[in-house]
Amino acid sequence: MRILHTMLRVTDLERSLDFYTQVLGMRELRRRDFPEGRFTLAFVGYADESEQAALELTHNWDVDHYDLGDAYGHIAIQVDDVYAACDRIRAAGGTVTREPGPMKHGTTVLAFVADPDGYKIELLAKG
Repeated sequence: MRILHTMLRVTDLERSLDFYTQVLGMRELRRRDFPEGRFTLAFVGYADESEQAALELTHNWDVDHYDLGDAYGHIAIQVDDVYAACDRIRAAGGTVTREPGPMKHGTTVLAFVADPDGYKIELLAKG
């Protein structure tokens, strides 16, 4: 068994695709419209789905807002250098919500960024 993907509901598919591809450096792996159901599924990731898990971005055509609630935590992405990754993300128009540095009560270097819908993404240093 392995994890295939995680699904996020997004309000503006093109804006979200731009964030995940241009700001976080993922690739759009595939996309499919479902006109009868009035939704689109787009999958993004760093490698082919046969190699790694992906993110499924679900765009329900008639929805312009989601309540993220308090159960969602974050998606974690490993990076070579958290400080440099935050600099690249800011330069590309992304929002850093927790500046890079050691985690509270620990030594792991991390930072948090937010996608256009407010989903939190944790950046973790290798090692």
